[in-house]
Amino acid sequence: MSDLLIQADELKARLQRPGCLVFDVRHDLAKPNAGREAYQQGHIPHALYLDHEMQLCAPCTGQNGRHPLPDRADFAALMRAQGLTARSDVVVYDAGNSMFAAHLWWMLRWLGHESVAVLDGGWAAWLAADGPVESGLHEASISEAQALQGLVQTRQPSMPTVDARAVLGNLDEPRFTVLDARAPERFSGQVEPMDPVGGHIPGALNRPFVQNVQADGRFKPASQLRAEFESLLGDRLDRGIVHQCGSGITACHNLFAMELAGFRGSALYPGSWSEWCSNPDRPVAKGA
Repeated sequence: MSDLLIQADELKARLQRPGCLVFDVRHDLAKPNAGREAYQQGHIPHALYLDHEMQLCAPCTGQNGRHPLPDRADFAALMRAQGLTARSDVVVYDAGNSMFAAHLWWMLRWLGHESVAVLDGGWAAWLAADGPVESGLHEASISEAQALQGLVQTRQPSMPTVDARAVLGNLDEPRFTVLDARAPERFSGQVEPMDPVGGHIPGALNRPFVQNVQADGRFKPASQLRAEFESLLGDRLDRGIVHQCGSGITACHNLFAMELAGFRGSALYPGSWSEWCSNPDRPVAKGA
């Protein structure tokens, strides 16, 4: 399995060997049950389903964004219950463009688990490769030996985060560049279908996450991604990048694409725009 991406044919071979955990995170922000229903109709054999609304976020308070990060210890317990150990090779996939898969990839790396890859092209690529399909619900099975092995949850997170206070402080004394993964019309404030306020964090640049993939949902070649990020960010790459979006999900897609391009170590603002705009004292910019 490669560092970050795995192809469908590679995964077919990998499934025959022990120690591989596959997670299905198909989801529809407008239809919260759609991902689970799709999973039950058909999924990669032995894949486990994780729900972005019910399992992969903390409760919303109205001030912490639409998909707040869970407590790290709670997330570790959830993944332990799925059978994850320090020795597990993990593959994550969604319907096709990897917006939700990249988020779980980031969360696992944030937890300290390094061996995790995204299925390039997701479920659509699996079907196109004539991968076997299983229906129904596959339950996690965890042995006593697995439970005793535990997780690497005591390690420092390998994926850094920043909070709203740090982003606010950065406006007056810039130390990093904020990169917004939302669509241009949401960034500019022309439309805002999900949050009560339109616009963007002052000084942020826009890189819609869909620009990271090709028409079939697979990621662009690393060399192309590198050239595109260099063109957009220039010498800002040397000063640090913080990714954000609407609620911290598609921001991980840009972060993942930058890792593919060889730009390692950027950070995530998990609360993103939905947290930022919940406080009227935080400034809002409009336009492109």
